[in-house]
Amino acid sequence: MKAVTYRGFGAASDVLKVIDLPTPDPAPGEVLVRIHASGINPSDVKLRGGARPGAVMQYPLVIPHSDGAGVIEAVGEGVDTARIGERVWIWNGQWQRAFGTGAEYIALPSDQAVRLPDTTSFAEGACFGIPAMTAWYALYRDGPIADQTVLVTGGAGTVGRYACQMAALGGARVITTVSSDEKAAHSGASEWINYRTQDVTQAVMNLTDGAGVDRIVEVDFAANQPAALALIRPGGTIASYASASQMKPELDFYGFMFKNIRLHMLIVYQLDAAARRRGEAQLGTWLEQGALSHAVVPAGGLSDAVSAHEMVEAGQKLGTVVLEV
Repeated sequence: MKAVTYRGFGAASDVLKVIDLPTPDPAPGEVLVRIHASGINPSDVKLRGGARPGAVMQYPLVIPHSDGAGVIEAVGEGVDTARIGERVWIWNGQWQRAFGTGAEYIALPSDQAVRLPDTTSFAEGACFGIPAMTAWYALYRDGPIADQTVLVTGGAGTVGRYACQMAALGGARVITTVSSDEKAAHSGASEWINYRTQDVTQAVMNLTDGAGVDRIVEVDFAANQPAALALIRPGGTIASYASASQMKPELDFYGFMFKNIRLHMLIVYQLDAAARRRGEAQLGTWLEQGALSHAVVPAGGLSDAVSAHEMVEAGQKLGTVVLEV
């Protein structure tokens, strides 16, 4: 099979190579998926670049990318053969594993290949594992959100755009922050604030008649902590999936304590099995209903992996960069 690989950290143009590797065989409890689309997330390019503190190559050869979609072609012992031919989307393809979805085939545990409705394309399915599940978990970990007011920071991002949709689908009022009219339209939210030209705290307070918000889906905890503390209602939840501006921010502990706030620092890779099953079921229902819009950024095939990684690193794209396989 053809596979995108790297043997050491570095710039995409220096380390990514497409090579031939043996097609894997599914072990007991595994499925073999013929990959049709491989999604590339910021975590994938950071991992390849060695950007994580204390990063070391855990494997001598890596096939990158955790997200993807395709068709099950074979199953290992203990897996129902009825799954052969099933369209699926994949999660944690390269989380604590050497070989991800940036190849023609991947063998992985059966639970990590989730049924993909016929009405959803493989490219769209390659967006779910990290962006869509992160958005769902940030919103619904604690239960229903009907009639809540939710602030989604960075609503034009891959997670933020899904969060805006999923919050509205759950019956919440959605307010988002963006940096331009174009990104506001991309977010799909009807209520939005340009954080570059407006005071976010004052604007949200104006929109909510001074009441603030019940939940914040946060893209940068450190940068937005003062606004979050000012805007969150007593007993509210701040669910943050990143803090890129400062990885070790100083926490205003008593400010949050006196509001009885729940701080939820989340990473989708670590979802417990019960939560993930709930998320998969809800995503599946929305997909069957055609309720979700997807932002796919086509980036070519496996041979275009270098430019695709560079596109993600540039940060100018609107959506998930996807390679067709």
